[in-house]
This record gives sequence, C-alpha cells and structure tokens, in this order.
Amino acid sequence: MMTIESEEAGDFSLRVGRVAAPLREQAAEVIRRAILEFHFKPGQRLIERELIERTGVSRTTIREVLRQLAAEGLVATIPQKGMVVVSLTEEEVADLYEVRALLESCVGRRFAERATDEQVKALREGFKELSRLLKGAKDIQERLDAKDRFYALMLDGAGSAELRSLLGSLQDRVRLMRARSLSQPGRVQKTLKEIQAIVEAIEARDPDAAAAASERHVMSAARAAETPHTSPAEATAH
Repeated sequence: MMTIESEEAGDFSLRVGRVAAPLREQAAEVIRRAILEFHFKPGQRLIERELIERTGVSRTTIREVLRQLAAEGLVATIPQKGMVVVSLTEEEVADLYEVRALLESCVGRRFAERATDEQVKALREGFKELSRLLKGAKDIQERLDAKDRFYALMLDGAGSAELRSLLGSLQDRVRLMRARSLSQPGRVQKTLKEIQAIVEAIEARDPDAAAAASERHVMSAARAAETPHTSPAEATAH
C-alpha cells in the first residue's frame, strides 16, 4: 500500500507497496503527493539515492518517475544542481492564473447553461461541505482536498471533456498556488464569499454572472498568492 506518513519534522515515509498498479505508477503517486503536500519544498533538490531508499524501487523506476513529474511541471532540471521541485517565477505564476481564469470562467458559464437541476443541487451541497472544511480544517492539505472535490463538481456540471483535460494539465501547479493563497490571513473567508457568488449565479442560471464570478475568484486568488506569505508547509488555519 502506498503511504506518505508524517513522522518527525522533515521526515516522512515514501514506501511503495506491492499492489496491482505498476511500481512506476505507485512511485509517481507517492512522490507527487509528497510534493503537493509540501514534504518536498519548492526549490528542494531531489536526490535519486534518497528516493530509491525511501520508495524501495529501482533507480530506473525513479528516473522514469522524475521524467514524468517533469512533464507534469512539478520538477525541473537545474544545471549543476540536478532535479529540483519546481519553484515558479512571478511571471510564470501570473501566466498560470491568467490561463486558469479564462478556463474557469468557461466552466462557470457552461455549468449555468447546461447542468441539470440535480447537478446544481449537488453543487450547493458541495459548497456547504467546502465551507465547513475550509473553516474547520487545521491542515492546508485538508483545505486543498476540499477545493479539489468542489471543482470536480464544477467540471461535472460543465460537461466538457476538453475543459476537464486542459484544467487537469494545470492542476498540480494550480494546487501549489492554492496553498500559497489559502495560507494568507483572512483568505478563507474571502474564498468562500467568492465561491458563494459563483454558486448563486449558477443557481440563477445566469451564465454571464457565473463566468464573471469565476474569473474574479481566480484573480483574487492570484493577488493573494503574490502577497508575502507563510510557507504552505507551515500554514495554519486563518
């Protein structure tokens, strides 16, 4: 069974178990989650020997995994340093949010236009759950998981395989940025207010308002992510 278990500060398990999924997929999943959960911090060097020891897989498998994670935009090769966890520049962050704003405004518009009444009701229930978890969660990972589940509902209602694919290609890097923005004092309350506006526009079946509210939410998150902030690994509830 795959595990990423917090132990002492700076220590955790990446051990890969022997289950049905190929070992490369298991290793990719546990290392990916370690990056997204900030056990590996932006800019941190990933040493093959240590990854081999922690996961229990071969050097060949680790190299394949690192190539896969590089294609996903989570790691990069730095001359004279080797493979490191990606650390996005301000320009890259701005570009990422701009693209995300365009895509998510389309999601909001299509949801308002095309979703069934049952999907609209599910979105309202999803928002209630998101609100409960964002207000009550003590851990940044819980907040990120809650937002992932809410956006899964949004994509379901939008009913676009292309939008799902395009946003999926950005998802891991977006998750890193969400952690930055959600670590800001007062950001949780603003996030919920912004998402409530999206839900209400969708309930009113107002595509223009849903698209505008979705875009406002993303750009507000962008401004929060650009603000000097607590490290996501150290972030607590605000």
